[in-house]
Amino acid sequence: MTLSSTPTSAAHSSASGPIWQIKLLYDGDCPLCLREVNFLRQRDGDQGRIRFVDIADLEYSPQENAGIDFETAMGRIHGILPDGTIVRNVEVFRRVYEIIGLGWIYTATQWPVIGSVVDWIYGLWAARRLQLTGRPDLQTIVAQRQQQQECQDRCRVR
Repeated sequence: MTLSSTPTSAAHSSASGPIWQIKLLYDGDCPLCLREVNFLRQRDGDQGRIRFVDIADLEYSPQENAGIDFETAMGRIHGILPDGTIVRNVEVFRRVYEIIGLGWIYTATQWPVIGSVVDWIYGLWAARRLQLTGRPDLQTIVAQRQQQQECQDRCRVR
C-alpha cells in the first residue's frame, strides 16, 4: 500500500503559508518506515503539523520537495521546514517527535557524546536499511523506478 504524497486537507497552505511544521520524506515501500509513519500519523491526528511525502510514489516530485531527488531521499531520511530548510538524519526524528509532543525521547541525542553515537548508529542503519528489510540495493531500486517512470510516460502519450 502506497500512502499518498499529496497533503491532506488539513495540511493545505493557507493565505499565511503552510500550517505544517515539517515535510517528512519517507520510503513508502519500506515496512519499518511505514510503521513509523503510521505511528506519527496517529500521533499527529488531523492536525496536519507533519506533511508526509512518500518518495516511493511515482508522482514524487523533487521540485516540490526542495530539489531532493529520489536517490538522495532514499539514502537517508530528510525533512523540509516551511522556510525551505532541509534537515537530515536524526535531526528529522528530533523535530518530528518534538512536534507530536514526544521530544523528550530524543533529548539525549542533543548531548555531544550521545548525539555522536546515535548519529553514527543511524548512519549504519541508513547504509544497510534496504538490505536489512530484504530489498534490492539502491542502484537496482533506482533503475527499476526509472523503468517504471518511462513505462508510465509512454502510457500517458498514447
